[in-house]
Amino acid sequence: MEQKGTIWGHAACFTAYAIFGLNIIICKDLTNSHLISPIALFTMRSIGAGLLFWLLSAFAPRERVDRRDFPKIFLASVFGFFLTQITFLMGIPLITPMNCSVLSTMAPIYTMFIAAIALKEPITLQKAGGVALSFAGIIYLILHSVTSTGGVAESTPMGFFLIVMNCLCFSIYLGVFKPIITKYSVITFMKWIFLFSLLLSAPFSGRELLTLDYTALPRTIILELSYLIVCATFITYFLIPIGQKRIRPTLVSMYSYVQPIIAIVISIAIGMDSLSWQKSAAILTVFTGVMLVNYSRSAKKEDGK
Repeated sequence: MEQKGTIWGHAACFTAYAIFGLNIIICKDLTNSHLISPIALFTMRSIGAGLLFWLLSAFAPRERVDRRDFPKIFLASVFGFFLTQITFLMGIPLITPMNCSVLSTMAPIYTMFIAAIALKEPITLQKAGGVALSFAGIIYLILHSVTSTGGVAESTPMGFFLIVMNCLCFSIYLGVFKPIITKYSVITFMKWIFLFSLLLSAPFSGRELLTLDYTALPRTIILELSYLIVCATFITYFLIPIGQKRIRPTLVSMYSYVQPIIAIVISIAIGMDSLSWQKSAAILTVFTGVMLVNYSRSAKKEDGK
């Protein structure tokens, strides 16, 4: 049963980060349209996903939250969703997708050190080597998967800063808040996460959302918004806690490497790219690093093996 739970944890994380991979492209298009501000996009995500989680909670077994845990859940909301998504939505228009992907691969490194401090998760040589190997593989993959078509958008220092903060905040969420995440069911935990996020953002976006002409939004924007709210928010934030309950924080964050891989697979499928031996070698390197972390000596001890 324990092994089966671990498999479900890996499947949940892979699916969530695959959705995040496509979300980079969609959010880039949404923010570049300048029809909706980043803070308004964030509030839409909080409202949409929050409503879905509260609706699900009506059909789930009732679970009471200890009053002493609400401050912890609030802080988890700040780091895991509010700061993470605001910095991403504000940073993505200021940075190229390639640079965004490179910076996102730093998340496991942040998480490894944060988990070592907060959860006393040991950093073995094998674990550190696995993270480094995957990082090297993903950099190599990106460098052999980007072609210049002229007029390439430039990245700004603020864009780099915001995406680094995005990775750091989410790493804090993964590394620090696992105890409170595992204490409650996914539905109970997430319905409060999104409620707190809405309360944080509504004062800054309420006026825009009330005055926005929704009927004038292009159909593509509506479809992208639907994907952002349902897939990249509700489904992913439903799946990530499932992974957090079953596998270690460092390994959860390792699945951020899936994002650029998914982007490359999509580009190949639609004829925008081709698969070379360099890319194949890079993908193999990435997943070899994941396996090294997964089967490190400390990992076996933590899993009770």
